[in-house]
Amino acid sequence: MAKYCSDVCSGYRLGERAAELETAILGLLAERRKGETICPSEAAKLVGGTAERRDWEGLMEPARDAARRLVKAGRIVVTQKDKVVDAATAKGAIRLRLK
Repeated sequence: MAKYCSDVCSGYRLGERAAELETAILGLLAERRKGETICPSEAAKLVGGTAERRDWEGLMEPARDAARRLVKAGRIVVTQKDKVVDAATAKGAIRLRLK
């Protein structure tokens, strides 16, 4: 069972919008210079919009899940303080970078 940081984060069902989030992550990273990172919130905002905070905040945990799938597929790495970390156990703020 997934755990969420707040009621806002639990606004989407497991897997809902997963493909959109993965595409958003890869698209945002493709727009950056080599080695630059993005925050998962950027993908959540792109997919969920910014009209209301709930639109994208509810996608934060799904965006982190999408990042973990992309790590497993060998497409990206997850970093904290510019060091690659285990996506499955990373706590707190993370950044995403193309592999």
